[in-house]
Amino acid sequence: MADPLPNDTQGETHASTEAKSGGLPQFDTTVWAGQIVYLLVLFFLLYLLIAKVFAPRLRRVMTERETSISTAIATARQVQAEAAEQAAAATAEVEKARADARAASVAAKARVTDETHRRAAEEEAAVNARIEEAEAAIGRTRDAAMTNVASIASDTARAIVERLTGVAASPADADAAVAHVRAGGAA
Repeated sequence: MADPLPNDTQGETHASTEAKSGGLPQFDTTVWAGQIVYLLVLFFLLYLLIAKVFAPRLRRVMTERETSISTAIATARQVQAEAAEQAAAATAEVEKARADARAASVAAKARVTDETHRRAAEEEAAVNARIEEAEAAIGRTRDAAMTNVASIASDTARAIVERLTGVAASPADADAAVAHVRAGGAA
């Protein structure tokens, strides 16, 4: 170290301390009483600051945080419950809408089926009426044809008898023979 200057009082103290103990000043037992007093003063000062200022603030912050968290959790649970209720209501509405749609579908199907049956019945009635008209017309035509068939058969029978026998048959005899054959008799 540098030599202390004669005007430097601290240097002399430092030089004398080094000369006395020959080590660190913290291990010099002559200054321990002052260091212990400072240590106790600083300890109680820090204790008071922590106990009266910092700890209440920390407790208040922690309480506010705990309250905030518990409020947030309660709010989240409430929102979750409301969401579950809304989901249940929406599910019920969807099921009701599906049931209504099924009912409407069944009603529409029944209405269409009834309409189809009604139209089919009307058309069947119209077809049956036409069939009856056609059968009546066929019957009239058949009856008219049968009337003509009898006269044609009578004329044909007279012509055949005349050709085979050379004698002309009377129209009454020919008509009686045709009527007998039509009734199922033999000639």
